[in-house]
Parts: sequence; structure tokens; C-alpha cells
Amino acid sequence: MENPTLQNPFVVGRYVSDKYFCDREKETDFLIRQVQNGRNVALISPRRMGKTGLILHTLNKPDIADNYHTFFIDIYATGSLAEFVYLLGKAVYEDLKPKQEKLKERFFQIIKSLRMGFKLDPITGEPGLDIGIGDIREPQTTLDEIFEYLESADRPCIVAIDEFQQICGYEEKRVEAILRTRIQQCKQTLFIFSGSKRHLMNNMFNTSSKPFYQSAISMGLDPIPVDVYADFAAGMFESHGKHIAKDVIGNVYDQFEGCTWFVQMMMNELFAITETGGTCDASKIETAWQNIIQIQENSYKDILSRLAPKQKTVLQAIAKEGNASSITAAAFIKKYSLVSASSVQSAIRPLLKNDIITKDGDAYRVYDYFFASWLKRW
Repeated sequence: MENPTLQNPFVVGRYVSDKYFCDREKETDFLIRQVQNGRNVALISPRRMGKTGLILHTLNKPDIADNYHTFFIDIYATGSLAEFVYLLGKAVYEDLKPKQEKLKERFFQIIKSLRMGFKLDPITGEPGLDIGIGDIREPQTTLDEIFEYLESADRPCIVAIDEFQQICGYEEKRVEAILRTRIQQCKQTLFIFSGSKRHLMNNMFNTSSKPFYQSAISMGLDPIPVDVYADFAAGMFESHGKHIAKDVIGNVYDQFEGCTWFVQMMMNELFAITETGGTCDASKIETAWQNIIQIQENSYKDILSRLAPKQKTVLQAIAKEGNASSITAAAFIKKYSLVSASSVQSAIRPLLKNDIITKDGDAYRVYDYFFASWLKRW
């Protein structure tokens, strides 16, 4: 159903409908074809390139939605198998709410370890799942039960797991092997594993000594072609009684190297500051950019407050450089008054681990383009 309150068509951070989703036709068809042919998929690309939107877009397509039960979980914030199992169990149960009562009954018949979380709402009398992460006493047992439930469903299931590389850092040992064993036993449940830390994901799925080796078809995600996005953006402006110059769209696209979230965020703000009946021209780009930075400034200050002094100086140096290569070379250290090559190396590790910077080849850059711009003036 169309969202009547959606006044800005440049949706950021969520999926609404086909109408507000740009292109990805080939990628969507590829995902559907893999699933229909019984293949798991590993979707690997940088953060904010549009992986989540593509997955949700695919799961909402009639070929999938009408023939499969679909579940989506984002495990980016998880740190243990118990948390993983909690999110999966919650996603499965939430999907049952609008469906038949007998499906809910079978859920608790099979997933016995979560019965203590089955409670009736005191006001509506409706059954609900009221558990916390601490209620997952035996994660492997609950995981087995959830998989048994999925396998007994009345139609095939698709489980999409976002930021799948997080399982590599779980506190429990052998989580990769545990999950691989359970998944390998599934006959009618398929999986889409997506991840943004490419080195970890590639290591998981393309290293022969790893449990998930060759267990999924790998696919990447490139930027949407500029001409395709330009047509989409111009069409969104026109359909809402506004106009935008094509060179403005190209300018914004180039500034962010086509990275979906950042381009979309700028277009969202440009749309917001363009009056109905007016035209968005190049003069509005700097205003939109500064508006976004101002909104995010407190979060940027918070990030800096949690960094060690040496990390801050290295981060700012990378921001000023843009794409920083040879960061341990004497020339780079001298240019930005850094202490030493070893101090730069020690600062880089936590910055990479926390996704504050990213590495492409031998070049580093601040992951958030807006943050990088703010840092240059800090």
C-alpha cells in the first residue's frame, strides 16, 4: 500500500516499495533466479551501497513473496550466538502474527525452549513472544528447533542475514562450523548472506579451510549507473512538482563515487530545500551538504570523543588527504606532523575495525564522506 505520508521520495535507510527503489533489475533477477534454483547467495559489497534495500526489494517481489516464507535479520550489533538465535527466533515469530493460529501453535510445539516467552497480552488477549536475550539458555538447542520449524513450514523459506561476517567475532567458538552444519542439513530453507567487510566475507566463502567454503553463490554490488540514477532522480522531482538540473545529479553522484546511501541522502536534502514548482540547481549543493553535516555534528563529536589522541590525528590526516596511500611513508608522516610509522599502524587498526575508515587496495579514506568533510575543518 502506498504511504500517504511520504512527502520526500528519496527514501534513506529503509525500503518502502518498488516506486521509490532505483533500478537493480539485473541484480534482483539474479537473486530470484538463484533462489528458485535452490542456491544460497553471499552478497558482498561495501556498506551503504544498497545491499539491504536490494534484499528487501527481492523478497517483496511476487515471485518470492507469493511462494516463500521470508525472514530478514540484521546481526550487525550482535556479539554472540545467543543474540543471533534471539533475533532469528523473533523474526520467525513476528512473521506468524498475521497468519493462522495453527502456525503459532506449531511454533511453540517445535520450539519448546522458547515456551517460557509465550504470554497473553493482558489487554487484547493476543498471544505474544516476550523474551529477552537472557532467556536463550541453550542457543544451539533453540537454533536446532528454529531450523526444524523452518523445515516443516508449508512452503519453502528464505532467511536473509545482513552483516553475516559478524559471526566471525562471536564469543563462542566454532560458530561458523555450527551454523554451516545446520544450514547444510536444510532441504527447503535457503539463505542470503550479505556482508560489507569484504575481506572477512571473501575469507569465509572462498577459503578452502573455512566451513562456508563454496556453500553459496557469490555476488557483488556496484554503483547504480549514473545515467540510470539521473533518470530516476529527475523523475522523482518531476512527479512531485519540482525540477532538478541533470548536471546537479551528476555532480552529486561523482562526489560520492556513486555510493547509494550518500547520493540518496544528498538528493533527499536537495529535494527538501527546493520549493514546489522550483528548480534545484548547483547553487543548492553546498547548502544541502552543510545542512546534513550540521544534523550529524553531534554524532561526529561523539565518535571523536571515544578515540585516542593518536587515532584522531591519523583520522584527520586521512580526511584531509582524501584517498590516502603510503600512510606510513616518511612524506605522509611529515606532511601531517604524525609521530611515527608504528604509531600510524597502531592507530589504523581500531579505525578499520570500527568502520570509521575503509581501505580499497592500498588507499585509506574516511568511510563517511560527510564526516570526512567535517574533519577537514575540525
